[in-house]
Amino acid sequence: MRLLSFCIVAVALVTPSLSQTQPERKKILVIGRSAGFQHDSVSHAMGTLWKLGQDTGLWDTFLRTDTQLLTKKKLSGNAKNLDFFDAVVFYTSGELEMDDEQKAALLSFIREDGKGFLSAHSATDTFYKWPEYGELIGGYFDQHPWHQQVRVRVEDREFPATRHFPEAFELTDEIYQFRNYSRERVRVLLSLDTASVDLKKPNVRRTDGDFALAWVRQYGKGRVFYSALGHREAVWNHPGMQRMWVEAIKWATGITQGDATPRPRSTR
Repeated sequence: MRLLSFCIVAVALVTPSLSQTQPERKKILVIGRSAGFQHDSVSHAMGTLWKLGQDTGLWDTFLRTDTQLLTKKKLSGNAKNLDFFDAVVFYTSGELEMDDEQKAALLSFIREDGKGFLSAHSATDTFYKWPEYGELIGGYFDQHPWHQQVRVRVEDREFPATRHFPEAFELTDEIYQFRNYSRERVRVLLSLDTASVDLKKPNVRRTDGDFALAWVRQYGKGRVFYSALGHREAVWNHPGMQRMWVEAIKWATGITQGDATPRPRSTR
């Protein structure tokens, strides 16, 4: 009954009242590109983000499976470049087809222009040969020891993207661990309750038990959000996860405010 009530409330929160004054619609570029491992849920995730934008009336979503628009060069025809968008979302893997100008343009879009960068699941399994990307996103994928039902700890119940969650909840998904990740650079929103998994499984490489599942950070003038969850389509259908993405996009595009100051791991 508690789970049912939570889901009903989360669904209600996704769609704002029609009587509320809506801000100008943002423009979101969603890149679903697999140059490495192929995730079947990429198309579903992209469709979900498009629908959330339509349902809330907060943003228009431009869906692409290529990287052509990730540039500040003038493009032919009616093609948009980064100057048109308020945020970019990556659900990607591998070494994407981006030249030096495009890479510099993406970093400038966030760091100097103050725009948003949001990323899902295997976005940390992307651009291992581009260290600046690892700095931007906050860490790199380092195996996934578990694919099962786990208990998720909500570390920040004040940040807009996670304050609707209870203190903890259960979810079935593929669970990542990370390297080049530090709480000195990111503010962790969700993490794995290690009591819900077997820490002796093969490929468990972290010895500190710190398995973050979602975080935010400031990058220059811009805002960065990452969620390691989303391997399974069912995760994108989860009302609480959908609410998280709505609020993350609102934060990343400046509609709402939230503290992204890094902080130490909770001892509770």
